[in-house]
Amino acid sequence: MPSALIIDGHPDARSLSAELARRYAAAHGDARILALRDLDFDPSLRFGYRERMELEPDLIDAKQALREAATVVVVTPLWWGSVPAVLKGFFDRALLPQQEYRYSKAGLPEGLLTAANGRLFLLADTPWFLTPFTGLPAQTHVARGTLRFCGIRSVRTTRMLGVKDAKPERIASWLARAESLGHRDGVRDAARTGISDREPQAIAAEAASSSVVATS
Repeated sequence: MPSALIIDGHPDARSLSAELARRYAAAHGDARILALRDLDFDPSLRFGYRERMELEPDLIDAKQALREAATVVVVTPLWWGSVPAVLKGFFDRALLPQQEYRYSKAGLPEGLLTAANGRLFLLADTPWFLTPFTGLPAQTHVARGTLRFCGIRSVRTTRMLGVKDAKPERIASWLARAESLGHRDGVRDAARTGISDREPQAIAAEAASSSVVATS
């Protein structure tokens, strides 16, 4: 199983979010992209926790990947202060009590995922200078309320704001940043798992430029 799991929460494979996930994965060298748009599952937790819903095969596979990953990365746009419905539905269905988290006898949450590191790439059309007024609730939701809640101890967030009006040079710098972080995390994960690092030429070849539009 790859040491890094990248959860692509954007419904559109042509999005900048999807391209960031691809660039990070290629640079990491031992990563798997879980593109939620390609999974077959019901994103609605129809009965809350009162009645069990059978897990679809894609969710069973995703949960296993989450348990085995050393690094978990979430790439998502910010929509209406939150994340796309498919990502929220994935969290609702895949992260379950007594499996990914539990409560102690004292009523305190205990995360059960064993990944030591997490990343959040958060994209938004909101310009940076408006964030003091609008906030970035999705960052708290995903980084603290989901990943850390489920046991991932260290979660770092990279924010890419003003996507709608971003110039090509700005987009290129974001893609380069994703590659840089992917390579850095890949070196760290390889040292832990004993997987040798790949040649930079191979990384560059896999991260070949594709058509990217200025939309998160």
